[in-house]
Amino acid sequence: MELGPQGETRVQATVTVPPPASRGERYGVIWASTASTPRAGGEITQVHRVGVRMYLDIGPGGEPASDFSIGEVRPARSPEGEPSLTIKVSNTGGRAVDLTGAVTLTDGPAGSRAGPFPVVQGVTLAPGASGQVIARFPVTLPNGPWNAEVNLESGLVKRSVTAQITFPDAGQVGKRGSVVSRIFSAWTVAAAVGGLLLVVGLAMLARRSGRSGGPPTTRPRERTTAGR
Repeated sequence: MELGPQGETRVQATVTVPPPASRGERYGVIWASTASTPRAGGEITQVHRVGVRMYLDIGPGGEPASDFSIGEVRPARSPEGEPSLTIKVSNTGGRAVDLTGAVTLTDGPAGSRAGPFPVVQGVTLAPGASGQVIARFPVTLPNGPWNAEVNLESGLVKRSVTAQITFPDAGQVGKRGSVVSRIFSAWTVAAAVGGLLLVVGLAMLARRSGRSGGPPTTRPRERTTAGR
């Protein structure tokens, strides 16, 4: 197709999944590209391409749960003196995750605070894969010590960790940060609370049934459902 300057159009794409395809998540991309015409006597062709990622879940039961964990937090300084923080991450769910986020520094020298600083190098991880994200800071930032609040997310899944760190001198890698606290996502907390309410409801139902000496009545069942 041909588009004029600032032109736009819609393209519909259909993905046909073969019947014998195995269960799991597949990844792909739909892209549009255009290439320049080489100049006379030249051999260089410029290609411009833009695409959209595609995630396709195959199999019954709906899409798998997404989750990830934050691991080692390690500070460093480049030979030019620029401080950075490398955070290891692992995909512990059943879908790919695209990790972004920010780092805030608190409780620094004289109680100073800096940030938040965005993660400048994110990562996409397949299920079971591990990688790292990197945040960078101003050259004038003191070595510390600091409390580094790391907040990462992929869609609705969010994870946070706070670690005590000290940046090293220029050209060196510092010691691994000591984890102070971890914060679970709202989805994880909701699932845990829901599970606890279910257990409590079943316990109350069993207790009432034991007192009556017979099968539970309709009223305790209604209360159990409301408790869930």
